[in-house]
Amino acid sequence: MVEADDLVDWRLAERVAKKVGGHEPFIDSYHYRRLAPELTELTAQAEEMVATETGLKSMAGNARAQVTTRAGWVDANVASFQRLLRPVTDKMAERLSRSWFAPMAQRVGGTEMGAVLGWMSTRVLGQYDMLIIEDDRPEDQDMVYYVGPNVMALEHKHGFDPRQFRLWLALHETTHRAQFTGIEWLRPHFLGLVRDALQAAEPDPEHFKQVARQVIEARRRGDELLADGGVPALLATPEQKAVLDRIGGMMSLLEGHGDVTMDRAGAEGIPDAAHFARVLRHRRNSARGMARLIQRVIGIEAKLNQYAAGEAFIEAVETRGGPELLNRVWESPEKLPTMTEIRNPQQWVDRINAVPARAG
Repeated sequence: MVEADDLVDWRLAERVAKKVGGHEPFIDSYHYRRLAPELTELTAQAEEMVATETGLKSMAGNARAQVTTRAGWVDANVASFQRLLRPVTDKMAERLSRSWFAPMAQRVGGTEMGAVLGWMSTRVLGQYDMLIIEDDRPEDQDMVYYVGPNVMALEHKHGFDPRQFRLWLALHETTHRAQFTGIEWLRPHFLGLVRDALQAAEPDPEHFKQVARQVIEARRRGDELLADGGVPALLATPEQKAVLDRIGGMMSLLEGHGDVTMDRAGAEGIPDAAHFARVLRHRRNSARGMARLIQRVIGIEAKLNQYAAGEAFIEAVETRGGPELLNRVWESPEKLPTMTEIRNPQQWVDRINAVPARAG
């Protein structure tokens, strides 16, 4: 009998992820030891810049910065994924509980999850994620994380001015914190959407086989089925797809807003901001070969596209009605754009203009 929370071998996932993550660059350098106090200072500075630029002020107090290693990032995210995916793993484990395939599924799931997290641990620079810590550890929640080895490696590779780059990076992460802690309804709304998507999951092995055949047949025809969300989108039920459209629209808005705020807030105080933006955007889109395939299969490529789509949406909306019109997205969950509206901003503008603005 397979226990529900053992569907994926999470210990194996951790081991694989840390092996794939490989060597932690610069971790033994004396410069690394100076990273945490400097990022603490710069995170506080960035938070003030974000509040000035956006008008969003956290209702949860001042931001706290934490520098972590690739291995530390893996540990935190394994815990997060283990908890987040439990509704799906419970269903799948129940269906596989009497199957000879169950032990193999555990190992395959652990290996695949570990490979993905390990690869991601070499790429991520910063993260604000209210799902990253267990609910019974409030002292470790609401943190702005920086993966120190990756930050320093990128600075070294491109010859970035470290202090400028770290402040610029902090602007993006503190913008996300301002979104989730400065807009009272946003965090519970997002978590509710995630729960809805996971609870609607129907992990049917036969459906997995059908999707695999569709992907193979599409590749033979020259069609690309993975570009719009990867395998997770293909496996989604109709109910999930409706929720994913809302999640996609929301995340495109938030990521685009993060990039726009980062560029605008840093335009005067960070002379190299435009250069950082060009390098990071190229980095996002430069994956080739196996890395590109991994991004596409697991849906990361679609997530990266959210940045550009969100920025384009914000530009289009502000062109039509200025920042005042854009700020209506923060009035209520109903005002958030769907993914369809992100791609067609006029649809959102028409819908919002048909509803009077909320007083105050």
